[in-house]
Amino acid sequence: MTVSSSALNVARRKAELARAAEDTADVLVVGGGITGVGVALDAAARGLSVTLIEAEDLAFGTSRFSSKLVHGGLRYLATGDVATARESALERHLLMITIAPHLIRPLGQLLPFSPAVTLRQRTAGAVGMALGDLLRIRAGTPRTVLPAPKPVSAMTARRLAPALDPRGLRGGMLSFDGQLVDDARLVVTVARTAASLGARVLTRVRALALRDDGATAEDAVTGERAEIRARVVVNATGVWAGGLDHGIDIRPSRGTHIVLDARDLGSPQVALTIPHEGSISRYVFALPQQHGRVIVGLTDEDAPGPVPRVAEPTESEILFLLASLNRVLTTPIARDQVRGSFAGLRPLVDSGTDATADISRRHLVTASASGFVTVLGGKLTTYRRMAEDAVDLALQLRSLSAPPSRTSSLRLVDRAVQAPTEPIAEGIDLCAAEVAYAVREEGAMTADDVLDRRSRVGLVDLERERAYAAVETIVTQTLAELD
Repeated sequence: MTVSSSALNVARRKAELARAAEDTADVLVVGGGITGVGVALDAAARGLSVTLIEAEDLAFGTSRFSSKLVHGGLRYLATGDVATARESALERHLLMITIAPHLIRPLGQLLPFSPAVTLRQRTAGAVGMALGDLLRIRAGTPRTVLPAPKPVSAMTARRLAPALDPRGLRGGMLSFDGQLVDDARLVVTVARTAASLGARVLTRVRALALRDDGATAEDAVTGERAEIRARVVVNATGVWAGGLDHGIDIRPSRGTHIVLDARDLGSPQVALTIPHEGSISRYVFALPQQHGRVIVGLTDEDAPGPVPRVAEPTESEILFLLASLNRVLTTPIARDQVRGSFAGLRPLVDSGTDATADISRRHLVTASASGFVTVLGGKLTTYRRMAEDAVDLALQLRSLSAPPSRTSSLRLVDRAVQAPTEPIAEGIDLCAAEVAYAVREEGAMTADDVLDRRSRVGLVDLERERAYAAVETIVTQTLAELD
């Protein structure tokens, strides 16, 4: 059995965890979401020695619960945040053209001119799409990758989104954005790319305390504790960052999605963009996904109190998303047609505003009073820039010498799994070879890792139940082969 230099698995984890407890890395990164793995990759690509520790699994937190868009910042234009929109458009360009074209495809987004969408909303949407296209041009993204926005007829709108109510439909505006194959896969791919450059990526290793020269950590598998030393430390733990850096005031915002069967919406070819009632800056999106699904989201609700291990959608949020979608459909989607739901917590920096929807999505990179770097805020699309800024500050803080970031021109590694067509269970779009690959190459250690983060079968409870036993058997067999 051969594995690649980018392989993450239990054998590599065991060996690298032992070495991490013995030597001193240039950079210790705490957190295995998109920000943390981005920091690990940026540092490793500069030739620095890197150790990353993650308390759970890669993409365990917020990073796997996004809308799975690599977007150009239309919403930020609507709120006047031109700088964030410009940064989003540039990072989208780099991802789609250079960094991860194998993980992203263009996705049409249709703003329907339905009776439920006011003239003010239609106008604001059309103007925003035009301004977004100017940012696309400025970023250098060709129209062969992201076509220009254009008006479409009612007939075309219904061909692209067959569930639209034809009564009073006056066509719509069609624009294009980037869509990830999957957000959790992006995290794993960035981690594997960092590993290929020598970074140690250690999951199920929890940081108990951070210092300017390392961390006290605990191996969740064995319960053993170790001191991991580094010249500089980066706290990239997202909504949990305040637990390690008490100088940061985080205001979590819950973003909820529901999962529908694409056939219930006529198997749409584009995403639907539906303005909130009375708003020109907030939208609900119905986004076609792999495995014959559509996800509908998302909410932006305050989530005060202790941070849960996994956030849960509320019933009121689910009903809100359904009601927003049903405003433009011929046949309303009923509550019992919702096949699954999920929620993520955005790690927003509290700015004292009344609502989390009004908090800027700009990221924050700062030095803590204890001497380590904390990075949080931002969004999935701009992870690379967040990571670059965090490593720049880390180097400055410790007067370390390293070349400038090179991740803007560094392509992420690809997947090399050959997937036979035979599924592991009836109606499940997952085969045995993919499960084994997740364990050998992508760091999966349990059936949950495979179902919930290496594939997204777990987003639908019934499918998860049907697949679990078969996945668990393959995971166990593959782990034994690696031992």
